Amino acid sequence: MNISALLTSAGINIGLCLVFLSLYSVLRKQPSNACVYFGQRLAQLRSKGRDHFSFDRFVPSPRWIVKAWEASEEEILACGGLDAVVFLRLVVFSRRIFSIAAVICIPFVLPLNYFGKEMRHQHIPSESLDVFTIGNVKEGSKWLWAHCLALYVISCSACVLLYFEYKNITKMRLEHIVGSSLNPSYFTILVRAIPSSAEESCSDSVKNFFTRYHASSYLSHQMVYRSGKVQKLMDDASKMIKCTSTEQFGSYLKGCGLCGGAAHSFNVLSGEPESVRSGNEMVYPELREKECAAALVFFKTRYAALVASQVLQSANPMSWVTDLAPEPHDVYWKNLSIPYRQLWVRRIATLLASIGFMILFIVPVTFVQGLLHLEQLQRRFPFLRGVLKSKFMVRLITGYLPSVVLMLFLYAVPPTMMMFSTIEGPISRSGRKKSASFKVLYFLIWNVFFVYVSSAKILERLGLFSSPKDLTAQLATAVPGQATFFMTYVLTSGWASLASEIMQPYALLCNFVYKYILRKKDEPSNGTLSFPYQTEIPRVLFFGFLGFTYSLMAPLILPFLLVYFFLASLVYRNQILNVYVPKYQSGGQFWPIMHNTTIFSLVLTQVIAIGVFGLKRSTVAAAFTVPQIIFTLLFNEYCRQRFHPVFKDNAAQDLMEMDRKDEQRGSMEAIHKQLPSAYCQFSYTPNILRKAVSLNLCKDGDDDDVSICIPEDANPGSKPAQGNDSRGPSSMEIEELKK
Repeated sequence: MNISALLTSAGINIGLCLVFLSLYSVLRKQPSNACVYFGQRLAQLRSKGRDHFSFDRFVPSPRWIVKAWEASEEEILACGGLDAVVFLRLVVFSRRIFSIAAVICIPFVLPLNYFGKEMRHQHIPSESLDVFTIGNVKEGSKWLWAHCLALYVISCSACVLLYFEYKNITKMRLEHIVGSSLNPSYFTILVRAIPSSAEESCSDSVKNFFTRYHASSYLSHQMVYRSGKVQKLMDDASKMIKCTSTEQFGSYLKGCGLCGGAAHSFNVLSGEPESVRSGNEMVYPELREKECAAALVFFKTRYAALVASQVLQSANPMSWVTDLAPEPHDVYWKNLSIPYRQLWVRRIATLLASIGFMILFIVPVTFVQGLLHLEQLQRRFPFLRGVLKSKFMVRLITGYLPSVVLMLFLYAVPPTMMMFSTIEGPISRSGRKKSASFKVLYFLIWNVFFVYVSSAKILERLGLFSSPKDLTAQLATAVPGQATFFMTYVLTSGWASLASEIMQPYALLCNFVYKYILRKKDEPSNGTLSFPYQTEIPRVLFFGFLGFTYSLMAPLILPFLLVYFFLASLVYRNQILNVYVPKYQSGGQFWPIMHNTTIFSLVLTQVIAIGVFGLKRSTVAAAFTVPQIIFTLLFNEYCRQRFHPVFKDNAAQDLMEMDRKDEQRGSMEAIHKQLPSAYCQFSYTPNILRKAVSLNLCKDGDDDDVSICIPEDANPGSKPAQGNDSRGPSSMEIEELKK
């Protein structure tokens, strides 16, 4: 591929980005699209508040860029929660480290690559991109020392930035734990693998066990039931139950019935069956048969729940297995009923299925790799010989088409990995997204990078399997040669995907069909969108992986990456502020994935650099690179010991301080009364039971801006809202959300 083909790809993607961003700035002003670009709840008010014609609605405007850029971290935290802040910190970190890499590599390393051999260069548009890579440096060149020093600067800068990011995010996580002191998950543990008994039910077994061994701290418990038939029982029972007053439910939806709550929250109609009785739990004889060997157990203090979740409850580690429960919004109820002894089988099965899917994906990757070789393409498809005589078609096929085809194939990866992660059996929705992020990331690194760079040389000779000790040398040979493809991949899968993300084409199409094809006047009730971390985190990390790998091998990729990360910070800020509504929080649990992937990228870059220096017969530079690997691994071990434990467990010191403060204020008894109604497995009553957050429409002076204000007392960050999966946000306190 030459420079003209790369510029053709860049021109196409820049044009698409400008078109998408211009369309977005117009479409977001239309009242009918408010539910797409401002969330469903906000759209209902917005469509009522503004439905008049205005010429400004049809003129592209860059105001959203300014407002997204000016949004502070506090506003991001209020709208998207800690997970959104952590994700944006990853984008900011990537932007900073590759700015440093560009300052060092573009003016110093890139010219050394270009003039690395004594050759007659062509005009820049006709110049091959290979001359801009480290492969163009002649063997034994003394200028390889510049590459080694540049790698030292990049590695040290990355470690310093990573340290401060890890330190700040750890501090924010601790503040998040202390700030959400009323989170019922701090008082709750999940118990699985409850031994069955012919003499008593699972519920009685749980009560007897914890009153015997945790008598001083045990409060109550709630059984987990098998889904399906139990939900039908709840639907039948809801026909006999009506609400006496919506005010009785409050912010905690008391009277969930099956899941606890006060009995006076409901009035039972006359003709009440004997199977329904009052008390702390409404028990049905049929439900006794649907109990699972799992339960949520509530404790009187946070510290007691923490201790009970970490100790070995019985001599048999496969019985009475305990873990801290996720927060109510985060619980994935379907997986709680999975037998604990079955989990290891599911994990092995999903691992094998993921590996099989990765192996099958080698076929489209190899096909895409073949599109870059016009000779092989003409040999396999003779009818293309006439088409390939055109220079523009050659540029289009070699510079744009391969990355587009690969991107289309990759659209099937996140849903597939999410399905595998669901089957794996995580107990929380955030855990499911975290597992899917792992799988998608490994898939991208293996299939898009390793398989692609090796498909032309290594796999043809089966060198990857016959000589593993020569893997470093093989990568050093193959990686620089595939730099041209990954430049176009950043353009297509990076720039264009961000433009597609901000456009929300699927939601926009559904909204168009709903309103203009089906002729519905109300807003679609498909719920609000949550941030797709399982898709976006692997994408950003993979681009960072490419940036580290090719910063020395092909520095020409750095400007394209910088544009991507700059555009990503704007797009994701806008989406978090306006589109996505957090339904639960993991407390920044995604950051260890980001940190470990960055360390892996650094180490792999250093290993490939050693191989390249060895091939170029610069043994001193290769030996001088080895200490970098040791230093990077030692730095990672320090971070693992210093910061990572905070992301695994809650600190007993913080929990005990929160318990002490609640006891001094006399609020512990009130918290205990709210715990039984915190977790609700089944939707027991109609939607009126769901917590409704009152919204006020506020008109600004600017005709193009609309503020939507949420009262402070509606902030669910400290008092989690209850309901089913279509609940509203779990952390959203916005003073002003402008268009």
